[in-house]
Formats: sequence, C-alpha cells, structure tokens
Amino acid sequence: MHSDVDPAARIRTAAPPTAPGWDPQQYLRHSGHRTRPFLDLLARIPALPTRPGRPARIADLGCGPGNVTALLADRWPDARITGFDLSPDMLRRAEADHAGPTPGGGTLDFRRADIADWLPDDTYDLITSNAALQWVPAHPGSFAAWTAALRPGGTFAFQVPANHTAPSHALLAALCDSPRWRDRLAGQGSRHTHVLDPAEYLDRLTELGCTTDTWETTYHQLLPGPDPVLDWVKGTALRPVLTALRDDREAAETFLAEYRDLLREAYPTGPRGTVFPFRRIFAVAVKEA
Repeated sequence: MHSDVDPAARIRTAAPPTAPGWDPQQYLRHSGHRTRPFLDLLARIPALPTRPGRPARIADLGCGPGNVTALLADRWPDARITGFDLSPDMLRRAEADHAGPTPGGGTLDFRRADIADWLPDDTYDLITSNAALQWVPAHPGSFAAWTAALRPGGTFAFQVPANHTAPSHALLAALCDSPRWRDRLAGQGSRHTHVLDPAEYLDRLTELGCTTDTWETTYHQLLPGPDPVLDWVKGTALRPVLTALRDDREAAETFLAEYRDLLREAYPTGPRGTVFPFRRIFAVAVKEA
C-alpha cells in the first residue's frame, strides 16, 4: 500500500549533514577507474628515504576497502603499511582482503581513525591519501602536522576529486536543496566545495618547506551499462543522501528516480557507453632532506 504523503514532506526539521555510510561492494564496482588516479599519483612519488635494515613506514589516510593500499606493497614490498579509515564496513573488507604479511616481507594492517583529526603517532617515510581528503573540510590545516611527521626526504602525496562543479555534483546539490527535499537533505549534496585548486595546494605545501608538485587531470571515462553515472555516484557522492534516507525506502527511491532523470539528460548514452569526465587534483610534497 502506497502512501499519498509526499515522501520528502514526512520530516520537516532540517538536519545537519549526515556522516555517510559506506558500501564497499558498491564502491568497488568501478575500481578500475577509481584506481587509475592513484596509479598516476604513485608514479610521481620519488624514492623514499629508506636504508638497509629499515623498511619504509607508510600511512594511507582514508584507505577504504584497502585495494589501493595494497598497491603500496607492490611498490615497497618490505614496507610497514597502515591504512586508516573511519568506516567499519570499509575496514572489515580491507582486513578480510588485504591485511597480513606481504610477499616482500612487509606488513599491511588497518586501523580505525577519523582523518579529520588524525595525528601521526609514528615517523613516516610516506603519508598518502587517495580520494578521501575531500570529505574533510579543514584538511589543509592538517598539512603541517602530517609533514612534520615525515622523515627528512619523506613524501606527502594525495589526490582528490574536483568534480563539484560538474553536472553530476551540481545537479545533486541543487536537488538536495530544492523545495521538495531541502528539509531533509539540505547541504547533503555539496560537500566537496572546499577542495582547493592546485595553485593553492602548492602554496600551502611550499610554505611548509616542501618541494612540491601539483597538477590536475580530467579523465574522460567511458562507463558501460544503464545509468552508469548514477551507479558511479552511488559509491561516493550519493552516500550522505542514501544514509540520510536509509530508514525511508520510498523517499530514497523517489529521490533516486528524480536524480537519475537529471543525469540521463546531462550525460546521454552513446553507442559505446556514457562519457563521464572527472577532474582530479594531485599533490606530491617532499620534505627537505
């Protein structure tokens, strides 16, 4: 039996932005495209200040399901690598799939931590982050503490999505703030506007005494299947919305249908799939040796 009540009108008290719940399986559906920026970042990280008998110590901030963290062990086989994440679901998947000794004699472990206030409890040769800092509004304020924890010659490297002005994200923000949905979802679709431009990251990191390289790349991704852009954002940008509506299936389905129709118009399907441009910003900062 369907209710005649507008699903968006059931709760009229505005709520603060919801901490997103994560679905590792949904996130990994596009793991190839999501991994490519990290591989590009990894290729620009210089040799770490290790020496015989002292393997590299590496932190991965916002490690998610651990599939990218595991790539660090391919580059530094004997390293001691720790992935940090706040999501219990992501950590369970990471531990099940990747935790333990690595073939090169190193170790890979995962710990629960909120990277919004994470402070290093060790000295690191590399601190890295893949598509996570965009969820932390004040993340540039942590750069000083993180780079201070690097050994001389160590590296801080990250990449963040910068698609907040693209139709996928602009339409989501506008729909959340529309009269139909704003009482429940205002602000849930506009969390990435605090990502800085490459020049701003360059200024912040060079001021900390690091030799810094920043750049941006727009990947024109060809996504297969029906409504692939909706499927993509279900793993990331839509998570706060889906979390806010998780106790109201009818409202969630109504919202997804409205958003799906907007995405179909913004990203028409071609004969070989749907082209989804995605901008990424990268930074590699090396501490003075």
